[in-house]
Amino acid sequence: FMVEMVETAGILNQATNRSLVILDEIGRGTATFDGLSIAWATVEYLHEVSRCRALFATHYHELTALERRLSGVANVTVNVKEWRDEIVFLHKVRKGAADRSYGIQVAKLAGLPQSVVKRAAEVLRQLERSDARRGGVEALDDLPLFAAARPSNPLAQEQGPSPVEIALQSLNIDDLSPRAALDELYRLKDMLRKS
Repeated sequence: FMVEMVETAGILNQATNRSLVILDEIGRGTATFDGLSIAWATVEYLHEVSRCRALFATHYHELTALERRLSGVANVTVNVKEWRDEIVFLHKVRKGAADRSYGIQVAKLAGLPQSVVKRAAEVLRQLERSDARRGGVEALDDLPLFAAARPSNPLAQEQGPSPVEIALQSLNIDDLSPRAALDELYRLKDMLRKS
């Protein structure tokens, strides 16, 4: 976090009205409200003091309110389509803010264990159901301590490697061309989807 803050300080201290500043996820790596506050103040500084052009990517949905407060701020988002319980990135930018977060789906796409993704979805549902007066963090107290992410099949660890693991172990990566490696990756992904 300190490295990110030092880099951000350098950017803010050097940016002028002729600068193009590109910032991604300022405020990650610290407490939620600390990160949100730092990101908010950074946008305000770039707008009011540096008066530069900036692209500011963030997961803090609260920052979208700055479009109503600061005349030079415009929200844009990338179109996403939900299809068969998965998400597809359409690589098309449009005006406006994201209507929801896709963190759980992205975690699944990234290959987090299914038990972790399932548990994350449970925690998310609990947080979303929590009374707004109580706040999200207190809702975590209602989650059972020992309901942590576990494989849905307790014997899964004793059954040996999956077909995908066997296929991965048999690959000789050094002998694959980039195209062959990509084809193999698609084949393995298809095997995972079918299992």
